[in-house]
Amino acid sequence: MMNNHPEMKMKERPRIAIVDPNTLAIFGLKQILQNVLPIIQVDTFNSFNELTNGNPEAYFHYFVATNIVIENRNFFLDHKNKTIVLTASVEPSSQMTGFNSLCINVPEEQLVRSILQLEQYAHAHGRNLPPLPHALQMKILSDREIEVLALIVQGLINKEIADRLNIGITTVITHRKNIMDKLGMKSVSALTIYAVMHGYVDINKI
Repeated sequence: MMNNHPEMKMKERPRIAIVDPNTLAIFGLKQILQNVLPIIQVDTFNSFNELTNGNPEAYFHYFVATNIVIENRNFFLDHKNKTIVLTASVEPSSQMTGFNSLCINVPEEQLVRSILQLEQYAHAHGRNLPPLPHALQMKILSDREIEVLALIVQGLINKEIADRLNIGITTVITHRKNIMDKLGMKSVSALTIYAVMHGYVDINKI
């Protein structure tokens, strides 16, 4: 009964469900979602029955394989604001009308960008979401490192960053190393998530 207390609900982490028979797809998407939104809890299900045997109404969003949405269309139509259809095609004509779609058959950086776009559209600047943990809110990087980070995630190479900021290439390389060391991140995808979630770069610029 204590879980029904409003204060308890406020403290719960938002929960997201991934429903897909492909275990490898689930694993990869779960990792990326947890990187994009470290405050969420991601639960995975291989079938619609597994989802409904749990507590489907407890979820903030469902990321669902296309065939499962088709087979259980009425349920997902009733929850279309929560539902994101996982598709293998980027062609708009092949995507389901009335639902947000996410193409998972793309390189990691593109998938991360698509998830960030969905997140920013639905929850701009964290609207409707609990605040990030204090450790993630802290300003870890210097102002110059933030400038370099923003240009990295926009796709500029070292020479272009050096020219843009009027600094030497070796200085850019040093900043890149410091950024990755401070954040403990090695991939551009991880840096992109960090930069967008902290408001250092506009999602539309990457």
